[in-house]
Amino acid sequence: MEHPAHPRSAPGTRLRARDLGIVIGRGVTGPLNAITDVPGVRVGHTTVRRPPGVHSGVTAVVPDAVGPRTPLPAGVFTGNGYGKLVGTTQLAELGTLETPVLLTSTLSAFRVADALVGWVLERPGCEEVRSLNPVVGECNDGFLSDIRARPVHEEHVRAALDAASGGPVAEGCVGAGTGTVALGFKAGVGTASRTPDLAGRRCTVGVLVQANFGGTLRVLGRTVTPGSMGLEADDPAPDGETGSCMVVVATDAPLDARQLTRAVRRAVFALARSGAAYSHGSGDYAVAFSTRPGTGVPVADAGLGPLFEAVLDGVEEAVLNSLLAAETTTGFGGRTVPALPADRLLSALTAGPFGPGECAGPRSPG
Repeated sequence: MEHPAHPRSAPGTRLRARDLGIVIGRGVTGPLNAITDVPGVRVGHTTVRRPPGVHSGVTAVVPDAVGPRTPLPAGVFTGNGYGKLVGTTQLAELGTLETPVLLTSTLSAFRVADALVGWVLERPGCEEVRSLNPVVGECNDGFLSDIRARPVHEEHVRAALDAASGGPVAEGCVGAGTGTVALGFKAGVGTASRTPDLAGRRCTVGVLVQANFGGTLRVLGRTVTPGSMGLEADDPAPDGETGSCMVVVATDAPLDARQLTRAVRRAVFALARSGAAYSHGSGDYAVAFSTRPGTGVPVADAGLGPLFEAVLDGVEEAVLNSLLAAETTTGFGGRTVPALPADRLLSALTAGPFGPGECAGPRSPG
């Protein structure tokens, strides 16, 4: 079964962190609490699932204005470089993004990059383009999917790009997150947003994560494991070497490449809040871009604190959303990874002392 994913379709019908009363940080979210709250940013997924052996896909983050003739200021940060982030060196050297950012499975990254180049070259205004820097990130979904089959093809990439839209973003076992595992649980794609005030100007910061990293989950300071949730799971990383996380940060704040690089470091730092182990074999990367280059008065470095906090809180919440939206999956070789059960998580969080506002308890989704 191979198809574009629609917002709030089957993989995304479970409750998110805030629906459960779990609030990360003090910041105000955007209307959708998603990366698409940033004006001009769209997301598309294609899920490639052929049970039991294939659970993979591709996710596209598409800024409307981006192109080789209209690059956007961008930054990139590598927490641990055991990965295949295509396009890193030029992005770091020039501080510009020329294409949408695509996420997929490790061994499919190169095919996805080629398909992205073809798609961009066909866009209006690109008839004379002779050089292009595609940006494609990846995570290793080989624990649950037959990664050597390289199941993501050009048609899947084009479907994700063509279907990219604003509005709610499907999360969990969808697109590039279909086969990923994080912190002992089935994970996937997650998203969140914040609207910090920068020197009297309200801006939006949105994040999207492809979560696939090792460590021990922490939620509001409480350690959470499959065992503590009464679950049995096949160990996805017996040698501690499996992992990775890709984070995409978008903002409409008028930041330059240097400031975006400062901000995007916080995206990788934020994974530690969720319990990331940053192991030898983990590729931990983040890419950030601004959709409003050169507009308005530049933001002074001293005023970036609220934006840094927005990135930290947004990534932590997006990781939790990726876990809560995911579904228990049995995949390649009969291996099974359980989903994080919302009811048991809430019971664990409310069983001990917490500070004011750390866990408001369950409530009906609003």
